[in-house]
Amino acid sequence: MTVMGSDPSTGSHKRVIVGLSGGVDSAVAAHRLLEQGHEVEALFMKNWEEDDRAGYCAAAQDLADARTVAERLGIRLHTVNFATEYWDRVFAEFLSEYRAMRTPNPDVLCNREIKFAAFLDHALGLGADAIATGHYARVTHDDRGSHLALCQDGEKDQTYFLHLLDQAQLARSLFPLHDLTKIEVRTIARAIGLANAEKKDSTGICFIGERRFRDFLAQYLPREPGPIETLEGVILGEHQGLAYYTIGQRQGLGVGGVTSGREAPWYVAAKDAERNRLILVQDSHHPRLMSRGLSGLPPHWIAGRAPDLPLRCQARLRHRQPLQACEVLNADDLGCQVRFLEPQRAVTPGQSIVFYRDGVCLGGAVIDQGWSASGQ
Repeated sequence: MTVMGSDPSTGSHKRVIVGLSGGVDSAVAAHRLLEQGHEVEALFMKNWEEDDRAGYCAAAQDLADARTVAERLGIRLHTVNFATEYWDRVFAEFLSEYRAMRTPNPDVLCNREIKFAAFLDHALGLGADAIATGHYARVTHDDRGSHLALCQDGEKDQTYFLHLLDQAQLARSLFPLHDLTKIEVRTIARAIGLANAEKKDSTGICFIGERRFRDFLAQYLPREPGPIETLEGVILGEHQGLAYYTIGQRQGLGVGGVTSGREAPWYVAAKDAERNRLILVQDSHHPRLMSRGLSGLPPHWIAGRAPDLPLRCQARLRHRQPLQACEVLNADDLGCQVRFLEPQRAVTPGQSIVFYRDGVCLGGAVIDQGWSASGQ
């Protein structure tokens, strides 16, 4: 990744390019930067070549909203198409993970590869000192480097999705919403007359849009039906392909009304790739859904170096999960092992475990597999 221009952590006024998505968060981020006296421009990124006939992605409307915001704020709006970069750096790995029966998180990769790499390089090429986004996170700087920290709004904190950023990226990044709640952001947007003040937050993955996830994935991964079974081997139904399901999933299993001696919801507990079986259990905290620890891929440390191990810290296994006490037993180029103080539910291969200490995000790792709390 190219790094150029002056250090944004020094000096009071900078030339900043904001990633303007069309949503209220990035719009208020741009407004706050203007209030702080920065020279502000904006960039709208198109990251997916959607089927315009289907209307699944709202890229055209988002661009129109971004233009309206830029006009209201009196800032220049650049546009760029990163669809090729997104396909090569994010979507290809997304599909590869699903083929391997894991459940990836494309937002994590998108932040590392697109929003804080391709965007950052493009912005620096336009003469920016720094970039800014509407993410709910905090970045601080000291003589040890740049640090990613929790924001004011614990419900909206997005450090989980940003844990793959490195020192060069954080040194050039600003998060103007770090001390605001979502309610305060919308209040500011209304006060300054932004047309998107009440716009709903985007949810899910843009390239899937309003489609059923399974229908979208089927365009790229063939359906490979097989039996849905209990732990005891009782057949409950037929799945459409193991790649379409994730550990802990309850909805969309197609076994509604099927009982196994008692009335209770079913949950995905395991995928048996060798026999193409989907294994379900009843009870959201069934022993087969609980893990006392996990093995992960080699971790990424935001500081650029591993902390002293073993490391007692906290972790999240998913966005918005309350921080959980854990211990990183070891971590090297071969992977990592983590033990939890309390067993964790639905530890999902392909998702990320993200580590925290004293309110600072240390980094994280992709989950390989959980260690069953039942010992099975």
